[in-house]
Amino acid sequence: MNNRKNEKVTRTNSPHLKRFYYTLDQAIEKPFNWSQLGRLLQYVKPYSKKLLPAAILAMLISTLVRLIVPILIGKVAIDLAIQKQDTNLLVQLVVGVAILYLISYVANSLRIKWVNVLGQNVIYDLRTHLFSHVQRLSHRFFDSKSAGSILVRIMNDINSLQELFTNGIINLLMDIVTLLGIIVILFVLSPKLALAIMVILPVMFFISTKLRRNIRRSWQDVRIQQSRLNSHLNESIQGIRITQSFSQEKENTEYFNGINTDNFEAWRNATKRSAMFRPFVELSNAVGTVILISYGAWLIILGPTNGGIEVGTFVSFAFYLGMFWEPISRLGQMYNQLLMAMASSERIFEFLDEQPNVEEQTNAIELKDMKGHIEFEKVQFSYDDNRIALHEISLEMKSGETIALVGHTGSGKSTIANLISRFYDPTKGVVKIDGQDLKGVTIDSLRQQISVVLQDTFIFSGTIMENIRFGRPSATDEEVIEAAKVVGADEFIQRMGDGYETEVEERGNILSAGERQLLSFARALLADPRILILDEATSSIDTETEVKIQHALKTLLKGRTAIMIAHRLSTIREADHIYVLDHGRIIEQGNHRQLMDQQGEYFDLVKTQFEMLDAM
Repeated sequence: MNNRKNEKVTRTNSPHLKRFYYTLDQAIEKPFNWSQLGRLLQYVKPYSKKLLPAAILAMLISTLVRLIVPILIGKVAIDLAIQKQDTNLLVQLVVGVAILYLISYVANSLRIKWVNVLGQNVIYDLRTHLFSHVQRLSHRFFDSKSAGSILVRIMNDINSLQELFTNGIINLLMDIVTLLGIIVILFVLSPKLALAIMVILPVMFFISTKLRRNIRRSWQDVRIQQSRLNSHLNESIQGIRITQSFSQEKENTEYFNGINTDNFEAWRNATKRSAMFRPFVELSNAVGTVILISYGAWLIILGPTNGGIEVGTFVSFAFYLGMFWEPISRLGQMYNQLLMAMASSERIFEFLDEQPNVEEQTNAIELKDMKGHIEFEKVQFSYDDNRIALHEISLEMKSGETIALVGHTGSGKSTIANLISRFYDPTKGVVKIDGQDLKGVTIDSLRQQISVVLQDTFIFSGTIMENIRFGRPSATDEEVIEAAKVVGADEFIQRMGDGYETEVEERGNILSAGERQLLSFARALLADPRILILDEATSSIDTETEVKIQHALKTLLKGRTAIMIAHRLSTIREADHIYVLDHGRIIEQGNHRQLMDQQGEYFDLVKTQFEMLDAM
């Protein structure tokens, strides 16, 4: 914790963090990814037949009105109606402009409505796609990613795209149409004056181009700092009991302040750089106005007959000049918005491009009517390149047998269970069920017939009824209650205020460890699996609860292949076959009596357990 506290001070001297910032710099130097923008726009495609065309049409109508009105005011109102004192024409013009503005109001209202519906639908689809994809990723992915970093992608990064899809795309089109329309109209009205005003554009383009790289860099840094902040928040909240137990609140707060400061500085830097663009545009507007007044006044003095302009043309130019810099300013903001979206989309597509390590073959078959006969043929497995978890082991678990896996921590017991559920694929060798290589069957058909009860069972927010039904969502209330009765959970459930409708908090904090484990047994029984994996499932249960569990297991294990990973003798002594593992190798096997007679490693484990019980 103390190392964490000082990380902000020493981070530039840390080799790990140097690699972190080097990787960040490498990512930032990449050019603008147009193909990535194309991928984002693919999410708009389902709405491109109705919502998008309707929004574009409304945008074109309102833009057309904006472009027409200055001409009507300058050329018609001033040069014709006022100079010739034509009152009827002036009244007609006022009524016409009022009608045009009413049409523009309706068009803008519809545009805002339609683009917001479009944007929210796109964000909904993108978030759903990302969440669904993450759920299908292999365990290796979650081994290397923190929950906080995943949460940032699904929530913050997608939220940052919301403005792009709700307003950005349509506003971009509207500003481009407005700019092109203004340029054409200005050159039609007076090529000389238009050319004089446009002379500032190349300088503006050159300077704004220089700003883009720094702006993009700063927003990418914001996303990375947010990810670090959220990761730490998630870790701190989940580990709050440990933090308080060791009185480390102050140290944890100091470390959080360091990360929060980095996040604050990243936002401040990004905002400061982005804010430079608008004042620059306003400065350009000021220069353009000076040119308009000085050169435009001289052209008015010359008059139309000498190559000059009329007063109405000058007024129209003034209107268009004000309108001209406005879309340019918005385009600058749009570019900043686009850079933010690209920084977020890079992180979103990083996850979407992640492929499961456990891949389902295109010709995979459904494993129907599983019997539960499991075979390992010279299976080797490594979680990484540095350590082999299993060394070419071969074993057989016959249908309906109860198999126990015992051994010291890190001997490979849980790895075998993970390979049976195909959370990982073996590095070498083959894992078969009913003679079928697991790589050739569909993952859903395999896992739907396997239930896993872990040492640290997970209870979801919701009712007790919903938590048990998670094992089989189609189960009736009566089936849920029956499963709870079989495993002995009904007794404590009935004592709770609302019985099966009692709301349990996140992770089931209102329940004891034993009660949570009983619910997990009920959940597993309700799923009616052909293979049941109990991974230290009784280690956190008291003696009284264990008696209930032992009774429940007789019903739970009947007719099923069961793999039990446990240290308690009472849990494994009745197993049909016991495999003793050490550093990824099977060193002994047989039933309880046979292994005790051998007086080997298993005998020593049992003896040690009895000695510990006697000492207590």
